Order: sequence, then structure tokens, then C-alpha cells
Amino acid sequence: MNIAVFPHLDKLPPQNIEAEMATLGAMLIDEGVIPEILEIIHEGSFYKEEHKIIFSSIATLFDERKKVDILTISEDLNKKKLLEKAGGTTYLTTLVDFVPTSANATNYARIVKEKSILRFLIQNATSILNLAYKEEEDVNNILDKAEKLIFEISERRIEGGCVHIKEVIKDGIELIETLYHKKSHITGTPTGFIDFDTKTAGLQKGDLIIIAGRPSMGKSSFVTSIAEYVAVEEKAPVAFFSLEMSKEQLMQRFLCSQAKVDVHKLRTGFLSPSEWPFLTSAAGRLSEAPIYIDDTPAMNIFELRAKARRLKSHHNIQLLIVDYLQMIRSLRRRESRQQEISEISQALKSLAKELNIPLIAVSQLS
Repeated sequence: MNIAVFPHLDKLPPQNIEAEMATLGAMLIDEGVIPEILEIIHEGSFYKEEHKIIFSSIATLFDERKKVDILTISEDLNKKKLLEKAGGTTYLTTLVDFVPTSANATNYARIVKEKSILRFLIQNATSILNLAYKEEEDVNNILDKAEKLIFEISERRIEGGCVHIKEVIKDGIELIETLYHKKSHITGTPTGFIDFDTKTAGLQKGDLIIIAGRPSMGKSSFVTSIAEYVAVEEKAPVAFFSLEMSKEQLMQRFLCSQAKVDVHKLRTGFLSPSEWPFLTSAAGRLSEAPIYIDDTPAMNIFELRAKARRLKSHHNIQLLIVDYLQMIRSLRRRESRQQEISEISQALKSLAKELNIPLIAVSQLS
């Protein structure tokens, strides 16, 4: 048995040999479960070397549309001179006898997957520790590598798979039924701009909306008005990542919009006595509005994504606004800024889909 012990650890890493044996045994006695298991785990998910070899053989034969059983696997491994390394025909028989039925095959596979993720976490955490202890690189480079390693762990949790159209239709009919009873031209989040809402039916969940224009064309004012309407009128929580304006400047815009007061007069202090009641009333309404502002400068996409997830978890935000796109830093250095912006845009679209909310990103055209 070839089992590796992780460096710097005095005990064996997480593993469940019985679950691995049960998974392989189920695949050998019932070809029907193989597609489901292949969607959950891969060769690297196994801890025991023999199991990696056997799983690889099963996956290969299945991919080639060949029969999968003890005889075919033995023959395949023998041709590759791996039969003895895999434990021989005797061990394959042991695997078949280990499970009486394949009924719980996917449950066994998920146990194998969970253990592999824990091992991968230990492995990547060890790599991060080594990077930090060696101090051979710039701190920013070390952080970048650490972030990548953490992302790799998160990606391993994702269990892809197809959904039968019956399930999609069921959800779709429920949505259509809701819209039928609602009888509204706006099916998403309204913006307060009637023509815009009429043409778009509102801001739809999972959509990335780019508001683009040349400098000083009113892009920020437009998205500020949307945020204000959604939070104040619709009472829906809004997150506003202002990478250009400070939170104080942004709040001045909100106040002036609500109070119908000139921004220049507010900034210079030349307010008339009659305008103060409007301003204090607007301040009261905005204080109760569920608007969350973050004006952290030079934010990278990783930070933005982490903060957005936290806001969704804690405050159930229904709209996310980023002002503006070009001020977000990429995690990786690219050959051109255009490639970085493309990568950031893809990440924002994925975030909108993940959080299931509309995401507005302001973009500067040069």
C-alpha cells in the first residue's frame, strides 16, 4: 500500500478507506452508477494509490463504452502492467464483495470527495505556510498565490451536473404564474426611471448591467438615483461600492437628490433657511434606507466578491452597484489592461449569478 503522509504533520491526513472501497465496489457491480459517480469525484479524490489506479481504469473503459466488471478491469490493468500494483484480481473481488448493493453509491462518493477536499485544504494551507516562512517573494505576490490556492479549494466543492428539463419547467411555470397574478410590466427590480423600466422590465436577477459613457456624462448620478429609489421607495437593500467617490461625497448626492437641493449650494454652505427642513427630512428618510456603502480605494475583485457575499449573507442585498469598473484591480497581471477588464467583467457576471441579484457596473469610455 502506497500511502503518503503530509509533510510537517505527525498523523495521517483525512481519509475513509471503507468509503473508497464501497464506491469502487458499487461501480464494479453496477455500471449504471458510474456516470453519477464520475460527476462527483475523480482519480485524485482517492487517498489509497490502488484505488486511484482502479478508478482510472473504470473511467477509461466506461469512456470507451466498454463493459466494466472484474474481468475487463483485470485485463485492462494487466495490459498496462498495473494489476499487481492495484492489488491483483483478489483485491478486485474483495471490492465487489465489500458492498451488497449499489444503492448508496453516490453517498459513498460524496464521503470520498469530502475527505479529498480536506486533504487538499491541508496541502494548500501547508503551501501558504511555506511561502510565508521563506519570505523569498514580495508580500503582494505571496498574497496573490495564497488567494489562488484558496480559490482552488472553493472550486473543488462545486459539484456540477445537468438538471432534467422537467425541473426547469416546474420553476418556470411557477414564475409565469406569479407574473400572471401580478400583472405588471416590471418583473425585476424597478429603477424609478419609467422608460428604462418599460424597455427592460426592471433589473433582472443574475444580470450584469454595464452603464457606460464618457467622463462627466452623468453615469454616477444615474446609478446613484437608481440606488436611492430601490432602497428608499422599494425598501430593498442595496450595496454601493464607490471606488471613485468617497462615502461623504456619495451621501451628499443622496441628500441633494432626496431634498431637491442644489449640490453646489450644499458643498459651499450657501443654503437658504427654507431648504434646511427639506434637508433634515431627507436625512431622516435616508437614515432608515437599507443602503450599504463601501468606498475602499483600489479594491481588487477578490475583496469585492468577499464583501458582496458577506453583505448578501448578513443583509440580503437585492442590488449591487460598482462605480466604476476600471478602478477594480485584477488579481493577476495580464498583458494588457483590456484583458484585465475582460477578466473582471466575467468575475462580476459570475458574482451576479451566484448571488442571484442584478449587478450594475459603471464603465468609463475613453
